[in-house]
Amino acid sequence: CGGSISDSSGVLQSPNYPGNYPNDADCVWEIQVENNFRVTLTFRDIVMQSSTCQQDYIEVYDGPLHSSPLLGRFCSGSFPTYVSSSNMMSVRFHSDSRYSFRGFQAHYSSIPAGHNTTIQCLSDYMHVMVSRDYLQSQGYSAESVTLNDSRCRPTVTSQEVVFNIPYNGCGTIQEENNDTINYSNTIRVASSGYIIKRKKNINLHVSCKMLRKSWQQVMYAAEDTVEVNEYQFGRYDMNITFYDSPAFLRQVRSSPYYIDLNQNLYLQACLHNSDPNLKVVVDTCVASPDPHDFNTLAYYLVENGCPRDSSYATYYSPSSHFARFKFNAFEFMSRHPSVYLKCQMLVCRLGDYSSHCYQACSTRAKRDTSSAEEKVDVVVGPLQLREGGAPSGDT
Repeated sequence: CGGSISDSSGVLQSPNYPGNYPNDADCVWEIQVENNFRVTLTFRDIVMQSSTCQQDYIEVYDGPLHSSPLLGRFCSGSFPTYVSSSNMMSVRFHSDSRYSFRGFQAHYSSIPAGHNTTIQCLSDYMHVMVSRDYLQSQGYSAESVTLNDSRCRPTVTSQEVVFNIPYNGCGTIQEENNDTINYSNTIRVASSGYIIKRKKNINLHVSCKMLRKSWQQVMYAAEDTVEVNEYQFGRYDMNITFYDSPAFLRQVRSSPYYIDLNQNLYLQACLHNSDPNLKVVVDTCVASPDPHDFNTLAYYLVENGCPRDSSYATYYSPSSHFARFKFNAFEFMSRHPSVYLKCQMLVCRLGDYSSHCYQACSTRAKRDTSSAEEKVDVVVGPLQLREGGAPSGDT
């Protein structure tokens, strides 16, 4: 149950609804709609163990679960409606080990936010547009709009004032919390007049919150591209590429990638981001014959930073934005025509030795995600066995 949702509208419901939900459930849905839209959530049915809402309950958060305000916690009563303040909302459903009931059903949809200011969180910078109509309606001119760093000038069009604000410059402030690494800046709109001012200055606080623990499943393609959704809550741009040797000089561009049993496979994960103070490591890699199901039949190469396959190994990387590793093609490839690999990468602040990027395997498995990490998932494949399928050595 739970998961990441990016459709513009849909239905949430407790497991087995309208049948009874299971005991000891803990489900978290992260609803992330289009840039500059908000989430509206309306409950249509709630039948749960009621009283103090300590055993079974629903929680709604105004953004990611661990770092956002709680909009409501309930287990019975009237059917509430909630509206997020950004393009993301989280819903948590919890049940204990005792009684079980029908549960809940809720509908969500996206509604446009105000269009005075729009933000896109791109891989290297914030793209911010301020409406000139809005400025003029408040009595301001486009020339009065600046950043704290006066060297970073906007582009002024007939309709908008446009800023491309880098994550690592122009006075951008970087902060970390349990769910996101935040990049924020302030656009200032100054009132005219040197002696007397009739209007207040306006400060537009803009920020991109790059999600941690976000599952991003993308098919590997020959062009080695990863499609990245551009949201106010953004995702780090990550891809994984096969290489033909441990020198990591020549990429494997064929898809499917035809290999032999026991062949050494070399992979490099690359984080595309202008912030040099980030580090990426391999956290979990799991193989499956189904690119949409990594639970039913799965083989773990590495889990929570701990190798599960004897052939798995990491390599030195020339940059903190790269993570290099290898493993050998394994036996269940002889029983399935194609194999896909889903790898969860950790993005941490460089030099933050409390984060999992710097922890040993035994420590990492026991700790929760620290405040300086984000998890990004990428799916690559398919891998297919070469004709004949005979075991071979390295290529």
